[in-house]
Order: sequence, then structure tokens, then C-alpha cells
Amino acid sequence: MSKKLFILLVILMSMSLIGIIFVQGYWIKTSVENKEEQFSYTVTQVLRSVTDAIEQREIRQYSDMLLKLIDSVGTLKESQVSEFIFIDKDENTNETFVYSHGILEEDYNISSTLFDFTADTSTIKNYTSKRTTQIIRESYGIDGKTYTPAEKITKLGNLSSIDKAQFEVSFRDIANRLPITKRVNSAQIELLLQRELENQHINIDFEYAVQSNGMATKLRSKNFKLNPNVRYAMPLFQSNEGKTNYELIVDFPHKRKYLLSSIIGMATLSIIFTLIIIVAYSSALYQLMRQKQISEIKTDFINNMTHEFKTPIATINLALDAIKNPKILDDTEKVKRYLQMIRDENKRMHAQVENVLRISKLEKNQLDISKEPLDAHELIEDAINHVQLLIEDRGGYIRTHFQAENADVLANDVHFTNVLVNILDNAIKYSPNSPEIDVFTEVVKNNIIIKIQDKGAGMSKAVLKKVFEKFYREHTGNIHNVKGHGLGLAYVKRIVEDHQGEVYAESEKEKGSTFTIKLPLI
Repeated sequence: MSKKLFILLVILMSMSLIGIIFVQGYWIKTSVENKEEQFSYTVTQVLRSVTDAIEQREIRQYSDMLLKLIDSVGTLKESQVSEFIFIDKDENTNETFVYSHGILEEDYNISSTLFDFTADTSTIKNYTSKRTTQIIRESYGIDGKTYTPAEKITKLGNLSSIDKAQFEVSFRDIANRLPITKRVNSAQIELLLQRELENQHINIDFEYAVQSNGMATKLRSKNFKLNPNVRYAMPLFQSNEGKTNYELIVDFPHKRKYLLSSIIGMATLSIIFTLIIIVAYSSALYQLMRQKQISEIKTDFINNMTHEFKTPIATINLALDAIKNPKILDDTEKVKRYLQMIRDENKRMHAQVENVLRISKLEKNQLDISKEPLDAHELIEDAINHVQLLIEDRGGYIRTHFQAENADVLANDVHFTNVLVNILDNAIKYSPNSPEIDVFTEVVKNNIIIKIQDKGAGMSKAVLKKVFEKFYREHTGNIHNVKGHGLGLAYVKRIVEDHQGEVYAESEKEKGSTFTIKLPLI
């Protein structure tokens, strides 16, 4: 896959993922807003029903008291009375109340005890005597027909809408002079609110209060707290001009939770599926990048291995050609030297193959590593002897600083020596000038710390993060002035971890590197 195609694929996948996340977020936001609008509309309807019920209940209550009082004065002459009927239907009992009154053409004064006023009397225009009160239900008439309340009212007499309104207008003018606590109580408000909310299937805790000109009254729930930002209000006990001093306020402390609960199921599924898509996308993107990286690493590995084998093969071919020369055949010393050269190069290629096979076995946990008590200092000295000729050839040195009093560890002689040789060999390879290497040991708690420090080329932070990865080598273009195949430090890490230890590197570009090995003491 080309780099441009890979970038295009990543961009398209990223845009698709962002689009899905945006759509899901927009859907959840819109759903919550719609639920909130629906909730506000329903609560407004509930408040309207409650305020209407409170006002109608008050009218019925005081009209009964008024009519009884007026009826006690006796019956008026027919010439003084005109027909007036007031109708009210109770939706809860399905009963229709029909009030028929006598109306005088002059004012009638009623004692203030009816409304608890401090004044001596109150004037009600036109109303003087009760004529009849009936409760009408659906029933059968004498003629055998079924009459609904509306039909029975029609049979009692035709009503004027003006007559009905006149009673309510006069009553409101009087009732508005009463204190709010005389007109309704908290229990009635709470009961009506609870019933209406249940009818609308709103099962949520609420707090309420009645305010007068923005000030709280005694009519309020126990935990009501005025919240000017979130509240639902409806005018209560409006006058004939539509004005009122009172307002019924309802607040829902857990409204947000209630609204979210209605969509929590679908929202949760939506979020889960979105997360699955994100995880799948991230995994796919990681695998794509990993495969691309592996492809590059394998290509680099093949190039390095080709270079590693080409040099010894070329050396062997040259040695063989030299041996074929008749002049060389007669020189026993030269023949021996060329044969030794062939043997050394053959060992070198064999070592490269062994390194690859060793890593493969480590990956499959097939490498048998038997351990025995050994002195770490002796292992270090042995590893230094392996690279001593390389150091001398480069004009460098290796100094030891053994400060660990106890250096006994449980280790495999061959493999752990190879670990130390690999690190020392890298320190020599990546030193542009004469190698200067220091080896330190110390005991920290129950562990021996081995530090191998050089003053070579060092590594960048990006290289340092990947230095122990299999096949990884720092890219230097097509220049192979440093031999290797990217398996040495991967082998080091696996062997040290198999010894229950840790290995890590510290480095700074142009200032050298320090490799630290920590092994448990015995």
C-alpha cells in the first residue's frame, strides 16, 4: 500500500468516525430537548387544570353557603324575581350541579360572616333568594327515553351565558378580598398536583409554592426553594380583568434525571455501539500502522541480513580463489591463513543464523535456559574478554567499577554472557571515536545493578522507545557502516526477563548511552 493511499484511507475512516460520533451526539441532544419541551407543555397543562380546579371548587363551596343564607330570608314574590340558573359539572363524579336562583332588581346586603370579612356587610348585586338546586345524572324519563344531563337541563329551562357569567363575576369581586389562606390550603394544592401529574404519567418528586407579587406565602411545600431559572408558574385566582396577585409555582429538583431516564436505554446502546466502533477503528488503524511498520522493518532486516552475509561470502570467495592459485598452494602458511579466514567467516554467518533462530525460539518459549548460581562479576569479565580484541583494535578501553559486595545470581552462563557481549558490542559499534566504556555494579536492596556506560553516538528519544523491539534498527539510509540486524537487544530483553530481571536504557544524542540490568540476588 502506497503512503498516499494509506493517508487517504486513514482520513476517510477518521471522518466517518467523527461523523458517526457527531450524529449520535446530536440525536441524544435533540431527544433530550424534545423531552424537555414535551415535559414543559405537559406541566403547563397540569398547572392550568389545577388552578381551574381550585377556582371552581371555591365557587361551588361559597355558592352553597350563599344560597343557604339567601334562602333563609324566605320566598320572594314572582313579580320581583327573574329566572337565573348556574351550571357546574364535576368531572370526577360525572355529576352536573344546577343552581336556580331568584334575582332582585335591587342590591342585597349579606352579613360579612359568610366570607370572614372585618366589614359589617357585603353587597351582592341582584342575588337574593335560592329557588332550586338539582344534581343531574343520566337517567330514564317518563316517556321511556334516556336523557343526558345536557338534555335534562334543556328541559328545565334555556340558560343564558350572560346569566352564568354574572354569578361568577359577582363572586370573584367578593372572593378576591379574602386572604389566600382562606381560599385554599396546602393539602388541596398538593393533592390536585399529584393527581394531575399521575394522570399525565409524570411520576417525579415536585415542590410547589404560591407567591404573591413575587413574595412567598405560607402555601408552600416543605423543601421548596425558589429557583428563578427553572420553574413552572400559572396565575391563580384571576380577577374579572384577568389580573391576579397570586401565582402557583412548581419546581422539579430531579427533572434532568427524569428526562434522561426516558432515553437512557437507547442512549446507552448508542454510546456502547459508538464505543465499539471507536475501538474497532482504533484497532484497525493500529494494525494497519503496525503492518506497515512490520513491512518496513522486514525490508530493513532483509537488507541488513543481506549485507551481513554478503561480506563473509565475498571474503570466502576471495580466499578460495587465492588458494586455487598455484603459487599460494605451495605456501603452506598462506593456505592455513586463508583456511582460517574461511572458517572464521563461516562461524560469523553461523552466529547470525543462530541469533535469528534463538529469537524465534524465545518467541515460542522453546529455548531451554537452565540456570545455576554464578558470580555476576565473573560473567562480566568473561564478556569483556570476548570483545577485548575489538576494543584494542579501535584503540579504546573498558574499565570496571565493581562496588557490589555480593554478586551471586541465578543465571545461565552462556545466555547471560551473550547478553553482556551484545551490549558491549553495541557500545563499540556505535562509538564514532575510540570506544570508552565503563561497567559499574552495586547492590540495591536484594538486587544487583549492572550499568554499562559508553560515550558513543547516543540515541534520540524516539529510538530509545523502540530500541528493544525485534528487528528494529535506527534508520541510516542505505549506509551499512554499522553491522547488525536488529535482533541483539530484543534477545537481551527476553533473556533478562527470563532471569526475573529488568533492563532499560538511558541515552542522549551525541552524549552516549547507559544500559542498566537489574537481577535478583540469591
